[in-house]
Amino acid sequence: MDFKKIKTENTAVTRQKDQFYKGTGNIYETVAILSKRANQISTELKEELGKKISEFSSSSDNLEEIFENREQIELAKFYEKLPKPTLIAVHEFLNDQIYYRNPHKENSDF
Repeated sequence: MDFKKIKTENTAVTRQKDQFYKGTGNIYETVAILSKRANQISTELKEELGKKISEFSSSSDNLEEIFENREQIELAKFYEKLPKPTLIAVHEFLNDQIYYRNPHKENSDF
């Protein structure tokens, strides 16, 4: 998923508690779902950023030759402006874009 195109808030927003009961019926289960999704998003962003930064790495580690690369600075600023993974996860949950299941509830039906 392209997290750069998601239009969500960049800061924490007060929300109605009732919105987080839909689908699960349990606020704690919802928080667990959101935390797992936020970890997935964070890992994907970290891997993507790592790949882009590795393009800028130099073969020599001489401290005198290190200089600021304008493209690298712009890349860092871009990733800093992205919404936090938790805010993206909340946005996806409220828009029904997260698939989740609870195997304990599925097994209790038998």
